[in-house]
Amino acid sequence: MADKTKKYPENVPGKFYVDDQCIDCDLCRETAPEHFKRNEDGGYTFVFNQPKNAEEEARCKEAMEGCPVEAIGNDGA
Repeated sequence: MADKTKKYPENVPGKFYVDDQCIDCDLCRETAPEHFKRNEDGGYTFVFNQPKNAEEEARCKEAMEGCPVEAIGNDGA
């Protein structure tokens, strides 16, 4: 389960975030590329754009549920 105290600083404020458990598998970037971006230097993903409607939120939830290491969190903000 993702830990909001360990989320990457690049995550924009809002509901979804990625924490330091990320293994850079690319699943979230493939599922919701308009919300997840890779940090090229660090080799991990972060949320650069929070969802703005129900369809976008559904894609972020799908990415979160598919994350093999549960590095994507939803703090309900």
